[in-house]
Amino acid sequence: MLVSESLSFAYPGGALMRFPDIALPQGGALLLQGASGSGKSTLLALCCALLGGSSGKLDVAGQDVLALRGSERDAWRGRSVGFLPQRLHLSESLSVRGNLALVFFAAGVPEDQAKMEAALEALGVKELAERRPSELSGGQAQRVALARAVLLSPKIILADEPTASLDDEAAEAAMALLLQAAQRCGASLVVATHDTRVKRGFEAAKADLQLVLLQKIDQKVVFTLQNMREQL
Repeated sequence: MLVSESLSFAYPGGALMRFPDIALPQGGALLLQGASGSGKSTLLALCCALLGGSSGKLDVAGQDVLALRGSERDAWRGRSVGFLPQRLHLSESLSVRGNLALVFFAAGVPEDQAKMEAALEALGVKELAERRPSELSGGQAQRVALARAVLLSPKIILADEPTASLDDEAAEAAMALLLQAAQRCGASLVVATHDTRVKRGFEAAKADLQLVLLQKIDQKVVFTLQNMREQL
């Protein structure tokens, strides 16, 4: 779940961004759509406590995110949030299995081999477990990153431009994997993108979708919240 009220944020020297009030139920889907630089990634970063200094109310996965401090942010993110960044940040010095093992360290919980095996198998990359990231194709690396994101059965999955640089077939497959992964662990799903194909992926799955459109008008970021349920 994700609930925001009167949420605002400004980078140093930048204009104040005021976000719409959002009430996303557990298991629901939210699409943040807009051009590059419109504030999508900022909202996503706020939701996973990668940015501080905002005002208002922001509850994510049952946690008051604005109340978290220091290492609390990392521990909460590791336990409750499955984050799929645009740059996948897989460590080249580790195998696929080693990259997944880092999730347990970040969350401060004991390593669980059975959970790693289950995540690798669910995303179809079990046979790649001993490879290094440089030995993976783009699609394989994305599957590994998604396995890492859902390893601890997060309450919410946050994905930043998950179809970037993918052709139509790969983009469709990426969205199907995301939706399946969220459904499998009962997680809410928030996707930030400028790619209009993502909305079609939600439509194909008949997802109960909320849509936030982001635009820059007169140097100000304008957000419009729509509930797309009746249109799907």
